[in-house]
Amino acid sequence: MGDVFFVCHHLAALYAYGYVLTRGVLPYFANFRLISELSTPFVNQRWFFEALAYPRTHQLVVANGIAMAVVFFLVRIAVMPPYWAKVFGIIYSPTFEKLGLAIQVAWIISCVCLDILNIIWMYKIARGCYKVITGKLKGRKADSKKTTCVNNHTD
Repeated sequence: MGDVFFVCHHLAALYAYGYVLTRGVLPYFANFRLISELSTPFVNQRWFFEALAYPRTHQLVVANGIAMAVVFFLVRIAVMPPYWAKVFGIIYSPTFEKLGLAIQVAWIISCVCLDILNIIWMYKIARGCYKVITGKLKGRKADSKKTTCVNNHTD
């Protein structure tokens, strides 16, 4: 926590949701984006395992990491194509023009930033998950100091 990606993620979300909450615009798209937070309990559980010094090869840590990777993909990556299809269906309409430049910028730029961050994080999650799984499947006992976290934003 506290790395540049984490801070950018929260600033982009706050910027966009500020418009949603104060002006009541784009609630469908805001709620669509909130679906991504279904992966947060797994990310938080990973942090608790790390704080409690569980080794990364522990059965619970591995199970949580796999669940986190699957849920993260489903709620943050797999939803991108239908989300952007809906956005592009509206972006060239008179309704989009009525929003005004400030809301248009807040909506599109924040979503682009969040999706880029989610792709970066999914790559890191998949890479870490692969390292842990292959280390266990090959019968090697992975060294918790050498194996990257399933969702380590600083690696």
